[in-house]
Amino acid sequence: MEEIKPPGSSENAIVNKSFQFALTIIQFADSLESERKYIIANQLLKSGTSVGANIWEAQHAESKADFIHKLKIASKEAKETEYWLLLCKSSSGYPEISDKLDKLLEIQKLLSRIIHSSKKS
Repeated sequence: MEEIKPPGSSENAIVNKSFQFALTIIQFADSLESERKYIIANQLLKSGTSVGANIWEAQHAESKADFIHKLKIASKEAKETEYWLLLCKSSSGYPEISDKLDKLLEIQKLLSRIIHSSKKS
């Protein structure tokens, strides 16, 4: 898949990675739906795209506390997404999740570092 950067993101790694991840999740949810796995597809679509939406929203936070709060919500959504992906990985009859967990782990690590450093400053 060609990398598409969201408008106005410039070189913001967490914004770009979460946007790419959301696109990947949309495609994966489509493949789940084509296999009639509607409930998991819906749950994964909501949590997996919410990660990037909250990171995007944090870029326009009203305060540092608001910024941290939005990133914490993104982190919680990432944990939920991890759960749904692990269910898919562990269930028979589900498509291969390939490197989705690895990409999510990158995002989770970035979120953790940004939250930690934002609290210190």
